[in-house]
Amino acid sequence: MSDQYIVHGAEGSGSVPVEAALTLLGLPYRVVSSTILAERADPELARINPMLQVPALTLPGGELMTESAAILIWLADAHPEARLAPTMAAAARPAFLRWMSFVSAAIYSLFWIRDDPSRVTDGSDAARALLKARTAERMVACWAIMDAQVDPGRYLLGDDLSVLDLYVTVVSRWGSRRRRFYEAAPKMSAVVRRVDADPRLAAFWAERFPFAAGWEG
Repeated sequence: MSDQYIVHGAEGSGSVPVEAALTLLGLPYRVVSSTILAERADPELARINPMLQVPALTLPGGELMTESAAILIWLADAHPEARLAPTMAAAARPAFLRWMSFVSAAIYSLFWIRDDPSRVTDGSDAARALLKARTAERMVACWAIMDAQVDPGRYLLGDDLSVLDLYVTVVSRWGSRRRRFYEAAPKMSAVVRRVDADPRLAAFWAERFPFAAGWEG
């Protein structure tokens, strides 16, 4: 048994919002760098999570968690003093659960096919290009739907940064990336820029998801 969390993940991947939450919470953790591409998959990741997906989080007691939204919700609920999620009694709790699930199911899930279009196409260049274009449009449409229905304060659910903000900040950098996101989701754009600039995460972003030239798309 250890007092340390173990995150199986990779730079710029779905493990990043989990690592960011652990960083904000000040919890001890280490990252096991994991390759998720099937042909080069990390055998340890395959043993822990046969889905060959990150993040996979081993808790200090040895229990395994997968699914980024579930991990983020659990971490926030386990540490209510950090105010990284509305409590069960809070008026914002239903919206929090709704949008955490929405980002996971409607947007994040598309990357299983975007990362390897041959999973659902004949593998031809034309099929790959069509899939990439259509999933990009779907993601932009989903961001626009969410943006139309949220009413942010400093952050998406009010004045407290939550794990939902971390989730949207990271996922909005994938796929069609931020330029399209900014156009589709102007209200949320102000929030993710605020999270990008959070001084508590400056060193973390530099290491795990750097703002390199052209990162916005």
